[in-house]
Amino acid sequence: MTVSVAGLACCQSRDYLEPMGSFLGRYNPFRALLDLRRYLGTRKKYEILILFGSLMLCILIVGGFAAGSTVQREWRRPTIIYVQSWRADRSDAEIVAQQKIDGDKKKIEDAKQKKEDDERKAAFKRLNDKLSPWL
Repeated sequence: MTVSVAGLACCQSRDYLEPMGSFLGRYNPFRALLDLRRYLGTRKKYEILILFGSLMLCILIVGGFAAGSTVQREWRRPTIIYVQSWRADRSDAEIVAQQKIDGDKKKIEDAKQKKEDDERKAAFKRLNDKLSPWL
């Protein structure tokens, strides 16, 4: 459909909502760079220097956090738990005897874990005591 009004140029009218393909076709990185270049061309020299200085400061801060966020953990051998198969015809006395043996092993493992937790807690407490004057 052609629009012609007295004093105005004639042009092909377009629908307001175009198909989605042409919507994404309007975004072009080269045109974005040209637009950025045109925008920066209208700025004064000190504005551009402040812009790039602030960008470098932000990159430095974010990069510092990213570099400092790696924490080295000490390597421990993975704990492999094997599934035990039991005879189906075990007596109740055999089951109770095995549970007592397993209970003793579990108490030893729990004691080791509690000792490690207490050591870790003490290390964090020492660190907190060192940092408390700064807080």
